[in-house]
Amino acid sequence: MPLDSETFDLLLGAVRRFVDESLIPAEAEVAEQNHIPDAIVTAMRELGLFGLSIAEDYGGLGLTMEEEVRVVFELGRASPAFRSMAGTNIGIGSQSIVIAGSDEQRRHYLPRLASGEIIGSFALTEPDAGSDAMSLRTQARRDGDHYVLNGTKRYITNAPIAGLFSVMARTGEGAGADAISCFLIEAGTPGLVIGKPDKKMGQAGALTSDVILDDCRVPASTLLGGVEGNGFRTAMKVLDKGRLHIAALCVGMAERLIAEAAGFATTRKQFGATIGTFQLVQAMIADSQADMLAGRALVLETARQRDRGERVTMEAACAKMFASEMLGKVADRAVQIHGGAGYMAEYPVERFYRDARLFRIFEGTTQIQQLIIAREVLRQFA
Repeated sequence: MPLDSETFDLLLGAVRRFVDESLIPAEAEVAEQNHIPDAIVTAMRELGLFGLSIAEDYGGLGLTMEEEVRVVFELGRASPAFRSMAGTNIGIGSQSIVIAGSDEQRRHYLPRLASGEIIGSFALTEPDAGSDAMSLRTQARRDGDHYVLNGTKRYITNAPIAGLFSVMARTGEGAGADAISCFLIEAGTPGLVIGKPDKKMGQAGALTSDVILDDCRVPASTLLGGVEGNGFRTAMKVLDKGRLHIAALCVGMAERLIAEAAGFATTRKQFGATIGTFQLVQAMIADSQADMLAGRALVLETARQRDRGERVTMEAACAKMFASEMLGKVADRAVQIHGGAGYMAEYPVERFYRDARLFRIFEGTTQIQQLIIAREVLRQFA
């Protein structure tokens, strides 16, 4: 059930202050060190940011979708690395356990994910399985009361710091979803090897790496829900939620970029006047503001529909596609407004420009969203 309005307003205010007073001032350090300070992670735990979507019975905040996206709007105003730290705990890393985990798995893992005691990592993508996730090759072979896993996962968020991996592996024959299962594997398990952190275009502080499974032997009790063949199907069930979450993050980042661009435009002088007085600069700010507000409205309305129990597959795909593409345009305009300064690393817009590019790729590329949207629309008229 949702928090009462007064309690939620207090939470939102606390998150807003945390972003302004702790996260934004630490952005440059995180970008330089490729590491989020332990003190900030501790403060995130204390605010309950790792358990936004986990039920109160398991130590989380149990927010509705609308409440969650409103919190993420605020988090988006800071470097996306901070949100990424808690992202899997909030999203598919916990929600797959909520939906399909056994009672024992829920009791054991959800409180630890909600508190941030352990960091979750979702291992699906492989060298030859990205958008075509059904083609994954990682194998899980039954051996008595154990499974033996072999395969390589790629670009896995939080892998270098994770305590729990949700690993997708093939347990059956054929190309269907029934052949793919999910295993909950703890860090340190023999045969689970973490590669070197990737060197990326942006999003410093949000660590990714390969995850190699080399004869990784795990008890059958690690199988999600104790049932083969429900891993991929469960992942698909939480995609709508994940896409809305990412769309909200893009909206928050766009809001930050607009603030940076407008602030620069009111102080930078050319031709004897601040550049904010020039109509072509004003047009870029106006377009960005309209785009951001359109994305915000789409995310909020879709979140409310989901909270009412409506099917929002098409709407969530629209929100993710629109917001991520919108963010790219806003970031580009912000750099343009800054002129040469926008190309310099000392200004936040340069970093955000690089950070923003990822959102049109992960959690389903723009092209995958287009396919989903078209399929859903055409189905209505078939």
